[in-house]
Amino acid sequence: MTAFGIASYGIAALSFLVLTVLLITAWRGRQQGAHLIVASVATALWAALLAVQSYTGQIPVLVIYIAEAIRGGAWLLALVAVAGVAAPPALARAARVLCVLLLGAAVVLPLLEQLGVAVINPTLLLSRAGLALSLLALILLEQIYRNSSQLARRSLKYFIIGVGTLFAYDLFLYSQTELLRAVSIDAWVSRGILNAAAMPLIAIAARRNPEWSLDVFVSRQIVFYSTTILVIGSYLTVMALGGLYVREIGGAWGNIGQIVFFAGAVVVLASLVTSAPLRRHTRVFISKHFYRNKYDYRIEWLRFIGTLSSNEEADVGRTAVHAMAQIFGSPGGFLFLSDETGKKFLPYAAWPMSIDSLQLPASIPADDDLPQFLARKQWIIDTEEFRRTPDMYGNIAIPPWLLEHEFLRIVSPMLQLDRLVGFVVLYDPPPPFELTYEDRDLLKTLGRHVATHIAQQDADRRLAESRQFEAYNRLTAFMMHDLKNSVAQLNLIVANAPRHKHKPEFIEDAMETIANASDRMTKLIEQLRGSTSADRHVVADLRELTQQAVSRCSYRAPTPQLQPGPPAMVMANAERLSVVIEHILRNAQDATSATGSVTVSIRQDGREAELLVEDTGVGMDPDFIRNRLFRPFDSTKGAKGMGIGAYQVREYIRLLGGDVEVQSSPGQGTRFAVSLPLSRSQDAAAATLNGANSSRNRPDQATADSPSPMHQISKGEAS
Repeated sequence: MTAFGIASYGIAALSFLVLTVLLITAWRGRQQGAHLIVASVATALWAALLAVQSYTGQIPVLVIYIAEAIRGGAWLLALVAVAGVAAPPALARAARVLCVLLLGAAVVLPLLEQLGVAVINPTLLLSRAGLALSLLALILLEQIYRNSSQLARRSLKYFIIGVGTLFAYDLFLYSQTELLRAVSIDAWVSRGILNAAAMPLIAIAARRNPEWSLDVFVSRQIVFYSTTILVIGSYLTVMALGGLYVREIGGAWGNIGQIVFFAGAVVVLASLVTSAPLRRHTRVFISKHFYRNKYDYRIEWLRFIGTLSSNEEADVGRTAVHAMAQIFGSPGGFLFLSDETGKKFLPYAAWPMSIDSLQLPASIPADDDLPQFLARKQWIIDTEEFRRTPDMYGNIAIPPWLLEHEFLRIVSPMLQLDRLVGFVVLYDPPPPFELTYEDRDLLKTLGRHVATHIAQQDADRRLAESRQFEAYNRLTAFMMHDLKNSVAQLNLIVANAPRHKHKPEFIEDAMETIANASDRMTKLIEQLRGSTSADRHVVADLRELTQQAVSRCSYRAPTPQLQPGPPAMVMANAERLSVVIEHILRNAQDATSATGSVTVSIRQDGREAELLVEDTGVGMDPDFIRNRLFRPFDSTKGAKGMGIGAYQVREYIRLLGGDVEVQSSPGQGTRFAVSLPLSRSQDAAAATLNGANSSRNRPDQATADSPSPMHQISKGEAS
C-alpha cells in the first residue's frame, strides 16, 4: 500500500502541476482564472505532501489537516469566484468563514492542547473538516450549474464533473471515517488516482472557457426549489435516523413504532410542503438573505407586461390594477383617474371586484390634500405608516374612508411626465410584507408605465373619434349640396307664385309654408358652414324656451309637466338651446311608459339656473352612464341612429359655460340636471367649461335619431 500511495498521490501532484502550467498559459487576467490557478497549485502541493507521507509515514495529522484545509479552502474560494452573482451572498460568506475557521483551528487547537485543555481527536477533526468542505463545495457546484444559461453549461459541464468528483469522493471518504471512527487506508490511497483522473476534465473546461465568462444569471425559482429539495432531503434523513432509533429501543414493538413514526413524519412533511404561509415566508427569507434585490425584475416585468397586454379584461383600467397588484401579491385594488376638466378624480376601475360594488366617493376634488400631495411629492403613501407617524407625510388630510379600512394599504400616484393623471389604491398584501424603498421605486415605475398605457388607449380612442367626425363632415358636405338644390327649387316656386294668383287661398298657404322651409334650410346651411351669425348668443329666457319645448313634446305620452317657477335669463342661441331641451324631453319620454311621468322644473341659486328633467322610466346603470352615454357614434338604436345626440347636448351646454349631471338607477328612473350661468353673472358666463356626466336613456331603449346635422340638435338619442 505504501508504493501504491506514493504512486497515487505522485501522479495527482504531477497532474495538477501540469494543470497549473496550462492555466497560467491560458490565463487572461480574469479573477476566476487566478483563483483556479491558486486552487490547482494548492492541490499539487497537497498531493505531493501526501505522497511524502505515504513514503515516510512521519508527517503529523495536524499538518495533513492544514494541507486539507488549504486545498479545500482554495477550491471553495475558486467556486465562489466562478459562480459570481449566481452564488447567494450568504453561501459565499459561509465559504469564506469556513476557510478562516478551519485554518484558525489549526493554530488554536495545538495551543489548547499545550495548556492541558481537552480537544477533539485529530482524526475526527480531519474528517469533520473534510465533510464541511465537501458539502459546501457540492452546494456551490449545484448553484453554478442550476443558475447558468444553456450556453454556459456547455463550458461548465466538464468543470462541474471534474471538481464534483474531487469533493464527492471526499464526502464518501470522510463519511466512512465518521462511521468507522478511523480512516480507511484503501480509500485514502485511492484518492490520489481519482484526483488525477479529474484533472483532464478541469483542463478541458479551462480550455473551452479561458476567461471564465460564464453568463450566469440569478433565478429565485431555482434557488427556492433547490432549497426546498435540500430541506426535504435533510428532513427525511433525520426522520430515517429517528426511525432507526425508535426500532432499536422499541423492543418487540420496534417495527410497529418505526412504521407509525414514519407515517407521522410523512403527514407533517405534506402539511409543511402544502402550506401557503410557509412558502411565502421561505420566499421572503430567500429574497432577504440570498439576494441583493427583493424582486426578480426580469420575471416580474415580463409578467407585468404580459398581464397589461392581455385580452382577459375588456377594461384597460381593470387590467392595469390587476398587473400592479399581482407583483406584490395584493388581493385587489382600485383606480381613480382625472376627468377631462382636470378638476376632480373619479373612480375608474377595480380588480377583481366591480368598481360599482365598492362604496367609494363619487369624486375627489383635485385641490384636496391627497391629490395635491401625490402631485407635489410624487410619494407612495403607506396608510399603515401614516397611522403611526402622520408627520412623515406632512400631516396631510387623507380622506377618512381611506384610513377607516385597514386593508387599504398602498396609495401610488400615476404620473405622465410630472402631471398626476390618477392614483391606484392596493389592498394589504399577505404577511409578511413591509413596504421598502425597493417597493416604492417599483411602484413609481409601474405607475408611470400604466399612466402612459392608459393615455395611449385614450389617444387611440380620440383618434378613432376624429376619423369618424371626418367621415361625418364629408356626409354633411353632401347634405349641403342636396339642401342647396332644394332651397333653389323652393325659391323658384316662390318666384313663380304670382302666376297662380287665381287661387289666392292655396297660393297664400303654399307661400307661407315654402318660405318657412326655405328659411329653415338656409339656417341649416349656415350652421353646416360654421357661420358665426348662426351661433350668436343673446339673452334668452330659459323658462320660455322650456315651455316651447314642452309644447312641442306634448303630442305624445307621457306629457311633460312643467312646474311653476320664475324666469331665468341665460346667454345662448335661443333656437339651439330650445332644441337641446326638446332632445332631453324626448329621451325622457322614450325611456318612460305611457303611465309614467316626466316632470320639468327650473330653479336658481343666485348665480346659476338649473333645468331639472325627472322621469319614472327604466333608468340606466352606472356603467352605461360612465362609458357609453356621451360617447359619439356609439348608438343603441342600430341603423336608426348615428350616436351623436347626447354628445351634442353635452358639448353645447359646455360651450355655454354650463354643466351636465345624470343620476339614474335601473328601474328607478332618471334625473337629468343642466346648469347654466345666469346672464347677469359675467364671471360665471366666462368661467372655464365644467365637465360631468349627462343625458339619458337606457342602452336597450330605441329612439329615432335627429335628422339634423351636428350643430342642429333635434330629437337626438341617448348615446
